[in-house]
Amino acid sequence: MRHGVGNGRRGLALAVVLTGMLTGLVTGCATGSGAGSADGAEGEAGRSAAAEVARRGASVGAAGSACELPVTFDVAESWKPKAVDAGAEVDGVSEDLAELADAFLRQGPVTMACEIDAKPAGNIGFLRVWTGEPGDADARAVLEDFVAAEEGAARERYGTFEAGDVTGTEVEYVTPGDGSETKTAHALAVVTPDGPVVLHLGGLDDEEHEEMLPAYELAKTTLHTTA
Repeated sequence: MRHGVGNGRRGLALAVVLTGMLTGLVTGCATGSGAGSADGAEGEAGRSAAAEVARRGASVGAAGSACELPVTFDVAESWKPKAVDAGAEVDGVSEDLAELADAFLRQGPVTMACEIDAKPAGNIGFLRVWTGEPGDADARAVLEDFVAAEEGAARERYGTFEAGDVTGTEVEYVTPGDGSETKTAHALAVVTPDGPVVLHLGGLDDEEHEEMLPAYELAKTTLHTTA
C-alpha cells in the first residue's frame, strides 16, 4: 500500500493493528510452540490430493499485479489482494503505535507483504503473504521460526509439498480461540533466490478456516517462483 505522510499514515497504521486484533489474527513475538510437533506420515500437514481447490480469480506476484512477490499464485474467486508496505505503516506514527504495528506486520524472520481478504467471498479471514531477506535457512527452519513467533501456537504438524518449480514445507497448528477453544491455522514456506516466502491462513474460528481452505489449496497448488 502506498500512503502519504502525517495523519493519513497514522490512521492507516492504526487500522492495520485494529483489523488484526478484531479478527483474532494479531501475532506476537513470544515463543508459543508446543511440544506436540510431529513428523512422518502421522505428522503430515498437507491435505490429500483430493482436497478441494477454490475456483480461480486473479493471480498475484508478477510485476503489475496487486502484490509483486518472489512467487506467483492464483487467488480464489472474489478474494481481494492488497499489497502491504510495512515500512510505510510504521513510519510517522507514535512510538507505542509503531511498536504495535511492527508486532503485527513482522513475524519471526518475515514481514507481511500482501493481504488477501476473504470478505468479498463471504468469509472472515485473510490469506497473508510474508517475505524475508535471502539467507541460509531452509523452508522448514523459516516456517518453524514463523510459528514459534506466534503467541500460543501449539500442536504443530509439519510436512512437505511440491508445486510448480518449488518444494516447500507446510504446517498445521492451533492457536487460542474464544474461551477454552482453539482455532486451526495453516501455513507454508518456500525459499526463493529473493528470500523466503510464507503463506498463512488463519480465520476467526475453525468453521471459517475450513470454508477458506480451498483458497489456500489453490494458492499452494499454483505456486511458482516469479519469472
